[in-house]
Formats: sequence, structure tokens, C-alpha cells
Amino acid sequence: MKTFPSDDLAKDLKDLDLGSDLLPVQHSLGMAWDLQSDSFTFKVSADPKPYTKRGILSTINSLFDPMGFAAPVTIRGKILFRDLISGNSDWDQPLPSASEREWEDWKDSLTLLEELKIPRTYVPVSFQGVITKEIHVYSDASEKAVAAVAYLRTVAKDEGQRTGFILGKAKVAPTHGHTIPRLELCAAVLAVEIADLVCKHLGLPLDVVQYYTDSKIVLGYIYNQTRRFYVYVSNRIDRIRKYSQPEQWHYVHSDKNPADIGTRSIHTSQLNLSSWLSGPTTISQDSCAHTFILTDEENDKELRPAPSSMKTKVCDTSGSLDTRYLEKFSSWESLVLAFTLLKCMARKIQNKDPLGINSDTLKETERFLMKKVQYRTFGAEIDCLLAYSPIPRNSTILSLDPKLDEHGILCVGGRLNKAGFDARLKNPTIIPGDSHLARLLVRHHHSRVKHQGCTFTEGAVRSAGLWITGSKRVISSLIYKCVSCRKLRGRQQYQKMADLPSDRLMPSPPFTYVGLDTFGPWFVVTCRTRGGQANNNNKRWAVLLTCLTTRAIHIEVVEELSGLDVGRNPP
Repeated sequence: MKTFPSDDLAKDLKDLDLGSDLLPVQHSLGMAWDLQSDSFTFKVSADPKPYTKRGILSTINSLFDPMGFAAPVTIRGKILFRDLISGNSDWDQPLPSASEREWEDWKDSLTLLEELKIPRTYVPVSFQGVITKEIHVYSDASEKAVAAVAYLRTVAKDEGQRTGFILGKAKVAPTHGHTIPRLELCAAVLAVEIADLVCKHLGLPLDVVQYYTDSKIVLGYIYNQTRRFYVYVSNRIDRIRKYSQPEQWHYVHSDKNPADIGTRSIHTSQLNLSSWLSGPTTISQDSCAHTFILTDEENDKELRPAPSSMKTKVCDTSGSLDTRYLEKFSSWESLVLAFTLLKCMARKIQNKDPLGINSDTLKETERFLMKKVQYRTFGAEIDCLLAYSPIPRNSTILSLDPKLDEHGILCVGGRLNKAGFDARLKNPTIIPGDSHLARLLVRHHHSRVKHQGCTFTEGAVRSAGLWITGSKRVISSLIYKCVSCRKLRGRQQYQKMADLPSDRLMPSPPFTYVGLDTFGPWFVVTCRTRGGQANNNNKRWAVLLTCLTTRAIHIEVVEELSGLDVGRNPP
């Protein structure tokens, strides 16, 4: 204070002799600064507050502690406040008396804060002789609170190592929905926020910034490079990695973690001697080279499922086509169109001349599909024909005298080669009856003949130049399963009638039980008399009464449809 000019001093300090007079306590923004001891102190309000929600909140907020010196003490009051107001009572209604004694004890213990003196300087040495200046931040969490605290560690030539309190924070944890690893992660986020705030406002060139936590699960999250997290953990890991690097994070045992005091709170009388203000006794740097892996990856619900990779084996395309690809199609047209588009895209990728979709390309695709399906079933026969060898005697198509046409497609032989009609009728293409391609072709031609019977469908298949082995069985099976055919050829169904009512089954005289109905009207000529018209209404209706027992009928003529006129002349 002697270094400041007297004009810059406060009014109560201008007339004092700073060397001999007793210096007063200065207040700034709620903080009390004892000039005599150059330390911070607290001034606790002695005003009595009622035991209500408003009174408890007023008591807690009356203690101004922006640096977090008394955070392990005030967090206890905040936890009590959360527990007491869980019943959603009115702000001025007295709270339950079960916890009143605990609240009074904590409120009375706040008076001990007036005896607490925290040195204003971080460390009792000058920064001029300091070799290294380091920031060490500790974080911890429990079911009730999360806390983080930062310390300044200096190393001087003559003074050795010194550690001083910088800033601490403690927050009440959510009552539900958070596991301990999530709360530890929130504490780690609070630690990097404190470190960022300290580095911005401390105004010192720092050599090292280190972080410590007693949760190896959180360390595994921070060091992770292989797995992905769900949104909650992912967002907080991004914030941690934004302000720090994984190499700055280390493990510390709970017994040596000062932030542990902020999560479980302590009595006011123990605060002055606790490690919250004095810092850890030793700061080990042995863990700097350690790396941490994810813990229990199989059961960790915060981890997304590991991505799986599939290996594709490229086979020789000169052989048969895998029928699994054909079974994905339910119609012949969609199968041919899909393979035609695939062929066009392949030529475009290979920088060849692209082919348009026309009748020629569609025919080429049809021949390609038939050739591949034939080779899958009749590969031995095709190899024999290519080698000009006789077909095996156990072949199922030996009686068809098979041969290969100019496109390499297996066709029926025979003695009609010199006939003057179409070549596909003389030598139809052989299609395996047990293939999915045969079912698609039969369904296609069955639709073209408008769902006619087996004879029409088989004729359409033969007219298209196709010879399906076991065609009658394939066609009958498809028509039996065809939904349209079952609807068209299905037997007419009859509704089962309910039981007759008892009135129709009991012997009784005629017209004891009747059914009533009305029909009409008819236009009739009215009768004129001396007094005028006999009836102004020229419409007539009839009431039909049917006996439920004998089925006899009786008809009555009525002039109106009112209930009075209908019931005037009973049968």
C-alpha cells in the first residue's frame, strides 16, 4: 500500500500511518481484504432468516465467494436446500422439521468463516526468481456434487517448490439421469473451463498446464482414438479436447485428490487445514508417459457399436451366376432392366462407348442371363459340347439332343433344322426348371395370356422359344400360387346364417307373430260429394303383414303414413 500515492488511496486510508496504525478491513465486491494481514476474510450476516424456502436461499446467497475458497462448505448448504425443497412447497411456507436441526447446525457453522484468513498472494515468493510456473487442475464427482480446483505450482532456485490456491468451484449434481462416469466427465469439463479462465486472466507466462482425475473411465474416454460415443459423451469430450490435449490428463488417487473434498463437503472448522486451500502435498509427474484405454468396452452403454467391415471376394465371372442375385427380383422385366442398367454403368466407368437401353441391349441381357443360369445347372454338358465330346449318359437333357447356338446358348437339337420357320421354334432355349429364372419366365408369359390355364401358359412359353425342363410341374405350381388365378377360379363362399328366432319356431294361430312392411304410394282419383271432396289426399299406401308361422299375408290400404292411420284397422 505504501507504493500507491496518497491521492489514490480510499478515504479511510489517506490519514493513516501505514507503518504504525492499525489498518482496516477493505470490502470490494463482497470480498473482505484484511490489510493488516494481507489476507482475504469473510463477513457472515447475522440477520435471522426464517426456515422457509426463501429464507434458506437468502442465507446461502448471502455468502459471496467468487474464488471458491469456501466451496466445500457452501456446497453442503446447497445440497440441503435441494433436499428440503423437493416437496414443491410455497416460498414462505415452513419446511419439514425433519432436517431443521441439520440446517441450523450448518448455518451456525458459517460464523467460523470469519476466523478464516486466506493469503492474498498465490505463493509467498516473488515471481522474479521463479524458474517454472505451472497450473495443476483437479476434478472429482460424487452422487451429490461435482468439483474442480486449480493450483499454481512454482519452482524457485532458493525457495524450492510452492503451491498456491487459484480458483475452485463446486456444483450440485443432478438428482437423477446421470451415472458416476457421466458426473466425472462433467467434472472434467468444469476443470478445463476453470483452466481456460485462469490462463486468460492470470497474466503470467505458464510452462505447464496439467489435469488430474481419479476416474480411469474418463481418462479412457479422453485418450480414445478408435471408438465413437453417443451424443452426451461426445459433446463433452469435444469440449475437453478443445481446451486440452490427452497428454495433459493424468490419474490421481482419490486420497490425494483435493477436489474430492469439494464433492463430499467438510465442516467449516476443517477448511483451513484441508488440502482444498493448501493444495496437494506432492504433485507427481510420473504418469505423464502413461496412456489410458477404454474400460469394459463390451458393457459400456456410452459407446456406439463398433463398425464392421465386409470383405468382398471377386470371383471369376466366366462361370455361373449366383442365383441369390436373381431371387431379389419378382418379375422378368425388372430383372432384365436392372442388369441392362448395370451393364451400361460398367461400360461408362470403364470409359467405353455407353450403350443406350433399346431392344438390342435388352435382348443381349436376356441371352446373358440365360447363359449364366444354364451353366450353373448344365455346366458339364456345355463343357462337353465346347470340347466336341459326347454328353454324359446320366445327363437329364440327353434326350433333347442339346447343342450350342451362335451365341453360346444351350438349345434343343432335333431334326427340324431345315424347316422354314423361326429358329427359336426349331431349337428352343433350354431353361432349368428348378431355377428362379424359370419361375420368372413362366410368371411373365402367364400374365401375357391374361391368367389363362396351364395349356395357354405352356403354349405361350413354347411360342417364345423356351424349353423349360419339367415345365408342366413348374406351370401348375405357379398357377396354384397365383393370387389373381385363385380369385378368378375360387369357389363361391356362402355366409353362414344365424339361428331362426323363436317366434318362427313356436306353433301359434295365424298372425300371432307378424312381420310388417309398407309399400307405395299410388295416386288415386278422389271422390267428389255435395259437401266437396271426400279426401284432400290423393295418395294411398299399403301395409303388408306376413305371418311368421304360416307365411300367410294380409294387405291393408292406408291413406296416411302416420302411426294412427296404420293401426286404425288391425287385421
